[in-house]
Amino acid sequence: MTSASPRPRLLITAPFDPAAAARLADLFDIETVEPSMAGDSLARPRLADWLAAADAVVCEVDRVDQAALDAAPALKFVVTCRASPVNVDLAACTRRGIPVATTPARNAEITADLAFTLILSTVRHTSAAERWTRAGNWTADDVFEPYARFRGIGLGGRTLGIVGGGAIGRRVLRRALAFGMDVLVYDPYLEPGALGVDAEIVALDELMRRSDVITVHVPLNDATVGLIGAPEIALMRPDAYVVNAGRAAVVDETALLSALREKRIAGAGLDVFWTEPPPADHELFRLDNVTLTPHIGGASDDVVTEHSRIAERALRAWATGAEPAAVANARELAS
Repeated sequence: MTSASPRPRLLITAPFDPAAAARLADLFDIETVEPSMAGDSLARPRLADWLAAADAVVCEVDRVDQAALDAAPALKFVVTCRASPVNVDLAACTRRGIPVATTPARNAEITADLAFTLILSTVRHTSAAERWTRAGNWTADDVFEPYARFRGIGLGGRTLGIVGGGAIGRRVLRRALAFGMDVLVYDPYLEPGALGVDAEIVALDELMRRSDVITVHVPLNDATVGLIGAPEIALMRPDAYVVNAGRAAVVDETALLSALREKRIAGAGLDVFWTEPPPADHELFRLDNVTLTPHIGGASDDVVTEHSRIAERALRAWATGAEPAAVANARELAS
C-alpha cells in the first residue's frame, strides 16, 4: 500500500467477489490476501505490514482479537462476513470506537435450499436408495424391490412445522408453499398473523403435535439450547420427521437418538452435529432412518457473492460518512 494515499486502506482476508472489490476501488486502496480457514488471529507476520496500515478490514474466519487490534493502530472499521461477529472481540473494538458490521442472511437462500433438500431426501429415502443402488443391490430377480423398499411420503397436503421464522425459516416457508404444504411456524418474536395466510403461528407444543415434518431454524443462544428436548419429541407422531440444518444444540441429542433408535418417530435429516465431525463410531451412522450431510448448508459460491455485496454496501456507507447497516456494536458505540 502507498502510505501517501489520501484514501482509506482496506485489507480483505475473507473470500471476496472480485467484481465487488473492483467496485470498491473508487473509494479504497485495497489489499486482498488469500483467505485462510485456520481461524487464526489477523496479528500474524504475513499480514503485519498490511494490518499496520489498514483503516478497514473485511474478514470471515480470521480473528480480530486484541492482538490484531494492537497491530492495527489505524483501524477504524471492521466487516465480518458472518451473520454474527463470532470471530471478533466486540468489546475490544467498542473500547477503540471501531464499528463492527456483519453480513446477515448471507447464506439464507442456499441454507433454505439445503434444508429442503434434506426434507425431500429424508421423506423419500433418496440417499439410502442411492447407496443401495451403487452397491449393486438392484437385480433383475426382483426389479420392483426398490419400489417397495424405499416407499416414502409426498409433501403436497402435508404440514411443515418451521421452528424459527427468521430469514432462513421464511425462505423455507416459500419453498413449502410451492410444494403445496400447510405451514406452521413457532417463533416467540412473531405476532399472531404476522405471516398472513402463508403460515399459522403456533406454540411449540402444537407445532410438534401437528407437523408431518419439523425443520429447525432458530439461532443458538441460552434460550434455544435444548429447545427441542425429550418432552417435545414425545409429542411428535410416529410417522413424523425432524430436519436440522440450523444448529445442532437446539435439539437434545440423547432424546433424538432415543426416539430414532426406538422408531418413535419416522426419521431425521441432519446437516449439523453436536460434535463435528461426529466420531466414526457414533450411533447415527448405524441408524437406517437418518439422512446425514456434513454441515454443507452454507457451502456455495453464492454465499461469497452475497456477503461481498453486503460488505461492499457497508464499506461504501462508512467511507462516504453514511450509517452502515447491521453494525453489531452500534448501541454500545452510541451510548
